[in-house]
Amino acid sequence: DAQAGSILRSLREHQMSADDAFLRRVWPGVKRATQWLIAQDGNGDGILEGAQHNTLDTDWYGPVAWLSGLYLAALQAAAVMADERKDRAFAQKCRDILKRGQKKLVADLFDGEYFYNKVDPRRPDTVNSGTGCEIDQVLGQSWAFQVGLPRVLPEKETRTALRSLWRYNFSPDVGPYREKNKPGRWYAVAGEAGLLMCTFPRKDWDYEKAKGGAGKGAWAAMYFNECMNGFEHQAAGHMIWEGMVQEGLAVERAVHDRYHASKRNPWNEVECGDHYARSMASYGVFLAACGFTYNGPKGQIGFAPRLTPEDFKAPFTAAEGWGTYSQKSEGRGRRSEIAVKWGQLKLRTLVLAAAKMPAGTTVTLAGQSVAATRHFEDGSLTVTLAEPVAVTPGRALEVVVNEG
Repeated sequence: DAQAGSILRSLREHQMSADDAFLRRVWPGVKRATQWLIAQDGNGDGILEGAQHNTLDTDWYGPVAWLSGLYLAALQAAAVMADERKDRAFAQKCRDILKRGQKKLVADLFDGEYFYNKVDPRRPDTVNSGTGCEIDQVLGQSWAFQVGLPRVLPEKETRTALRSLWRYNFSPDVGPYREKNKPGRWYAVAGEAGLLMCTFPRKDWDYEKAKGGAGKGAWAAMYFNECMNGFEHQAAGHMIWEGMVQEGLAVERAVHDRYHASKRNPWNEVECGDHYARSMASYGVFLAACGFTYNGPKGQIGFAPRLTPEDFKAPFTAAEGWGTYSQKSEGRGRRSEIAVKWGQLKLRTLVLAAAKMPAGTTVTLAGQSVAATRHFEDGSLTVTLAEPVAVTPGRALEVVVNEG
């Protein structure tokens, strides 16, 4: 998972740059990292094989939905970077494997309710969540949203899996569950809500089987019974991206309430240790709430607010500056504004959520009209400026949409 995550982070850092200098510098290493990952998929079917060491501290074996889904997201990211570096052959190779993996992941590892894992019969002695409902099962798609990639996992099955997480793993009081399933650390105690790492709704698998016997790695199965904040933030953000706003906010509120100052330090969401970095995944929830996308080298920024879109305002950061984005409904239209507070935002394209192609669109920079074209597709209005502009403090960019 760290290998795939590093490839995805490379794309993110490229997108948060002002030009392609970073990508030109790191691409040879990113390509080697992707080739190493592909080598773990011996037959090129898009599903990882063999020992799969991961953040839960042991090697897992067999087809593992969340690890292979993350692999597919990394392939998508690598293909995008390869396109930009004019490495067309490698981009095609990544997409070919991705296409096979997308089909196989659903065909082999989706049971109608959620994505699961198939245990390698040759390694029954190892930890594996098996047919349990595991919190990171669609992590690859969550990552894809954050870096503006095309869908990696199909919408229908992914949303069904997230609804299953809500059904099987979220509890307004984890006390009764932990009373029966005691192994693990008590990040959430009786009377507190949380999204459990893994539950076992199927009769063919349970916690004892997930331990893989009494082998040296059996201790790591305790993670399945826990509520770990970083994982909860990831799942909550993904729920919001997929339209499950109330559910995502409920998960976030559970973490927030557990770290109320009357109980714990609100500035230290403990996981493996104090000030553990994984809870920085909470920023992904903010990105999801804003529907924020950005590509600095392309001069592109986008917003699709999931909360109060009729009257919304939030901060954003870009490669060379930061500011606020706001939008407000006005009669039969909507006014959107990008106001930079520090630095600058080089902009050529603005992508906004829209229900249909508007009757008219006007763009101004510091009150002066800006020529632009527009395109509507799949709920997004893309406004492309005739020439790139620099939005700076005191010179706001406004887009007024007349829905007719």
